[in-house]
Amino acid sequence: MHVSALANGESFFRTYLAHGPSRPRIVEIGSLDVNGSLRAVCSGEASYTGVDFAPGKGVDIVLDDPYVLPFEDATVDFCVASSVFEHSEMFWVLFVEILRILAPHGVFYVNAPSNGSFHRYPVDCWRFYPDSGAALVAWARRCGLDPVLLESYVSLQKGDAWNDFVGVFLKDARMIARYPHRILDTKKDFYNGLVHGSEQFLNPAESTEDMLRQQALAGMATDPHSPR
Repeated sequence: MHVSALANGESFFRTYLAHGPSRPRIVEIGSLDVNGSLRAVCSGEASYTGVDFAPGKGVDIVLDDPYVLPFEDATVDFCVASSVFEHSEMFWVLFVEILRILAPHGVFYVNAPSNGSFHRYPVDCWRFYPDSGAALVAWARRCGLDPVLLESYVSLQKGDAWNDFVGVFLKDARMIARYPHRILDTKKDFYNGLVHGSEQFLNPAESTEDMLRQQALAGMATDPHSPR
């Protein structure tokens, strides 16, 4: 797991766990510890279960079906998935399954790449952009559910190649008063942030950091006044 993904996960736990039960039930999808894990940055006491498609460090349950989570309806307080949705062929199906296992006050956190090289695990299908969170909510509502996107953003790189899309979803819109705080209340190193109640992006940008660097280098190469 790269540095920015760990930092985003830690920010999520710090912001939202305080408003859940004293010992929340947390399920992590894609929990195999590869150069770090979200479990390691989860502060406080929690009942933490990691699921993945292969056994290994950090995996408590090995899944038989990527779209069937082995938990009863409405029994999980928080569900987290980092660097997973890009590898899910039908991530929208998985999203609805996650909402099924969440309690009405349950919150889902997703971190998925907004850029980056092709990396199969075992497949690499998708990249996520600033409108992806709202699109997932629209799909869930077509399925008869009523989630809400509490916030989303694209984080800046931290010495690596990845810009991460982060989305935080509440299962039941009627429970929104339970979560008064947002990661973006204090976070500065992001662009294209959205918070519930506004359709205006915070720190809007059309290009990722790597694109901006390429554009800058191309400009230097064609500028006769640029230093050689």
